[in-house]
Amino acid sequence: MGFHGECRRLVRSAELLPLSLYIHFPWCIQKCPYCDFNSHAVKNPIPEEAYIDAVLTDLQADLELLDAPRIIGSIFMGGGTPSLFSPEALRRLLTGIRQSVPVDEQCEFTLEANPGTFESAKFHEFRALGINRLSIGIQSFQDRHLRTLGRVHSAAEAKVAVEIAVKAGFDNFNLDLMFGLPDQSESEALNDVETAISLAPTHISFYQLTLEPNTYFYKFPPKLPEDDLIFAAQKRCQQLLADNGYQQYEVSAYAKPGKQSRHNRNYWQFGDYLGIGAGAHGKISRALPNDILRTVKPRSPEQYLSQPGRSQCEAIDVAQLPLEFLMNQLRLKAGFSLSDYEVVTGLAADSLEPNLSVCLEQGLLRRQDSVYTCTEKGWDFLDVVLEKFVD
Repeated sequence: MGFHGECRRLVRSAELLPLSLYIHFPWCIQKCPYCDFNSHAVKNPIPEEAYIDAVLTDLQADLELLDAPRIIGSIFMGGGTPSLFSPEALRRLLTGIRQSVPVDEQCEFTLEANPGTFESAKFHEFRALGINRLSIGIQSFQDRHLRTLGRVHSAAEAKVAVEIAVKAGFDNFNLDLMFGLPDQSESEALNDVETAISLAPTHISFYQLTLEPNTYFYKFPPKLPEDDLIFAAQKRCQQLLADNGYQQYEVSAYAKPGKQSRHNRNYWQFGDYLGIGAGAHGKISRALPNDILRTVKPRSPEQYLSQPGRSQCEAIDVAQLPLEFLMNQLRLKAGFSLSDYEVVTGLAADSLEPNLSVCLEQGLLRRQDSVYTCTEKGWDFLDVVLEKFVD
């Protein structure tokens, strides 16, 4: 591990691959009991001006790792709760970004937002800044489940927030939903999905509640439905999504045709992304396969603000590249081609052997023309597939 000076000694030549920008905002109104993201409950006024200054300094430091021009194709502001920041602060941030790096005219620009009254009141101003996609953290449309999850909004506020977003001009937005909640019945899970569909989002993230280490739920686990009941509810909800034109393209992502998240697809296709903000991670490809860099920023907002532009950085071990590639790419229903693999890793296709052939023989993967995808068995047991590529 090292810092930016050491990162620069690693770089040699640029490989011009798609580039995204992720910006992390580490504050929330309160910490949800299931959340293992780098988020911190607001106890004092958010230091907006200082944080924007630090993020822009961070961006400049990361750009020094690029020895050839790169165009940003997608920007994602996540957290935490970015919508807690004022439109004025975000305007200064976006101006600074555009002055520092070329941004595609068709850039997909996503802001994560909560449905609370305070945040949704600013949706019009966010749209005026050029933000063209929202990701709204609904989680459930039932108040009792929202209380269990520690959410600060109600089901009614969630529906109103979507209406405000549409009136503000957001015709491309995602709704986050969770299933497998404490004491959640199959009919309640279906009702959540039906309600989401009725609000006509272009994209739905539908994922299972998991008890992650370093969370309140992990320390004090709630009673969850039995695994077979969760699986049955998941399958019925997935069928409901499919029947209403939401195509599953990733483990937990469903979209209307043409509305897949460009930013998230870049992650899963092992693309490059700059990660700025407290605790943000990034990936920058240089000379392949030896100089693919991982970057990570200090998690603590206080440390991040005190040392803007500081970053730990290391090159991915070439021996780990097959697993790293597949951990991302096999999350996509569309799978991958061997030419995809060669382009983004710089490795020869035969470096996936003999494990690729073993997966075909065991019915975990299928091959059609030059494309490899998971079978239903492989999709349900993706960990088994990936274990075969652990070095």
